[in-house]
Amino acid sequence: MLKTFNALLLLVVFCAGCDGGMPAPSATSEPSDATADRGAASAAAHRLDTLFEDHWQATLELDPVRATFIGDHRYNDRYPVNISSEHRAATRTLLETSLAAAERFVPEALDDNRRLSLELFIGDLRHELAGFEFPEELLPVNQFRNPANQFAMLGSGTSAQPFDTVRDYENFLARMAGFSAWVDQAIVNMRAGIEAGVVQPAILMERTLPQLQAHMVASVEGSLFWRPIEAMPMDIAEDARMRVRAAYEDAIMNTVVPAYTRLHDFIRDEYLPSARQSVGMYALPDGEVWYAYLVRHYTTTDLAADEIHQIGLDEVGRIHAEMIAIKQEVSFEGDLQAFFEHLNTDPAFYFETREQMIEAHEALREQADAAAPRLFKRIPRADYEIRPVEAFRERSAAKGSYQRPSADGSRPGIFYVNTWNPQARPRWDTEALFLHEAVPGHHFQRSFNLEMEDLPSFRRHGGVTAFAEGWGLYSESRIVGEAMGFYSDPYQRFGQLNAELWRAIRLVVDTGLHAKRWSRQDVLDYMYANSATLETRAVSEAERFMAIPGQALAYKIGQLRLMALRERAETVLGENFDIREFHEQVLGQGDLPLDVLEARIERWLSETSG
Repeated sequence: MLKTFNALLLLVVFCAGCDGGMPAPSATSEPSDATADRGAASAAAHRLDTLFEDHWQATLELDPVRATFIGDHRYNDRYPVNISSEHRAATRTLLETSLAAAERFVPEALDDNRRLSLELFIGDLRHELAGFEFPEELLPVNQFRNPANQFAMLGSGTSAQPFDTVRDYENFLARMAGFSAWVDQAIVNMRAGIEAGVVQPAILMERTLPQLQAHMVASVEGSLFWRPIEAMPMDIAEDARMRVRAAYEDAIMNTVVPAYTRLHDFIRDEYLPSARQSVGMYALPDGEVWYAYLVRHYTTTDLAADEIHQIGLDEVGRIHAEMIAIKQEVSFEGDLQAFFEHLNTDPAFYFETREQMIEAHEALREQADAAAPRLFKRIPRADYEIRPVEAFRERSAAKGSYQRPSADGSRPGIFYVNTWNPQARPRWDTEALFLHEAVPGHHFQRSFNLEMEDLPSFRRHGGVTAFAEGWGLYSESRIVGEAMGFYSDPYQRFGQLNAELWRAIRLVVDTGLHAKRWSRQDVLDYMYANSATLETRAVSEAERFMAIPGQALAYKIGQLRLMALRERAETVLGENFDIREFHEQVLGQGDLPLDVLEARIERWLSETSG
């Protein structure tokens, strides 16, 4: 941590005069006004670029696991206790110091790109600082956001942590000790949460216990953390191999397994009896204000929960009407509920094996890759893989997710497909899921961010949930999918509508849970009444909304804004509308808050149509 504070001190000193101007010229120098202006602009640009990079480097030192995931391996031996008061204080100091420096710049002295970056930087820091009003550190674990799961993924040898050299293995040995310290702090924090009345819903912690228990093994051979040893590269010398094996056996059985056991037993024996039966944020101290903050965070709008709830209800009604049209197209007799029941119960609509699920998504890759150049001016350099969700977290994971590639190109993107209980996973939504998570959805959006090397690091590696998930939902829409040759089958079109319906339902039930005091059963009843879903997914989704309040709002709010911008562009440009150029304008500056994106598209339309 000392290095971080030294970096911060240098940052304060360096930026003390960051007013966007230029030092006064020496007495012997009499430059022209134009030369002075250019010099001032260049100096301001350099100072701002340095501020961005210094802040980013300090951020990575405070968040070494994030550094590993983006392909920066300098801190691969560190696991931060990021929920400790000391770490939170250091993070807050960094944010306050960088914000003070950034606010000294004069935007008018900067070029357009840096002005935008400064606007985004200041907005991000102010918002992050506002979040310190809420004690999120007292809720460090639930079934959906469980750092113990992420640590297991890191240690499995199939994620971002490299296991190629002896040093790599030694790095993760050090991380094991750091994780054990994190677990101890998590227990301290949860005890403080019990005292403060800031606790998780009991049902979520019940779901967490099996995730932890999966790593409470009796021998190293049964541990996920032993897999890198089984796959140790052959070019590592035999004496080093034996030393590493012995060290891993000791660390797994005497550090890692005890850490998972301590956390598991504490939750089971002490935390669960004090966990709450309520499921919405309204039940927490200042919970309504906290939820309003999360709504702003995830949607990047000022929409109130009541407004979002009504948008959701309206969208559910619209989508139902389109589903009825498909029901009629396939000549199904009966109402929409009967159609849902048909799709839920006919085995022909469901997978039989996990392998079939992976194969179904792999089969879409060639078609998507061939069609993408018709809609996009650029294709990501990074490749991607399709993998099943790991067994230890599959019961609580979403049906699909995407992990971005590393910045250095050493690791491809990963589209995770949840293959748990395949008989409850419909075939008719494979196209929508693929378009959302892979091509042209998150794989394009997140890979493009990394490949725009002229952007400052905080923009290349950062993210805006409403933009990212709005783009994913836009990518799976019929207007995009049909242009790529998808959705020729009416049941796949129904799957797209059902996926969109879920995002509309999320607007209703997330706000219902946290602002309107709905119960878990209220949420499930609404889902069953308004969608074609089985219990497996409905329960997983409902409990996800309890675990990450507000996040589910980002998808539909982002998609609706993107669709409105596309309609606006088509209206303004008429026959001159070029879908490839529109997509370039949307993705060309990385993730943007929705209001900033809208302003960017309006400037482009003004310049293009004029």
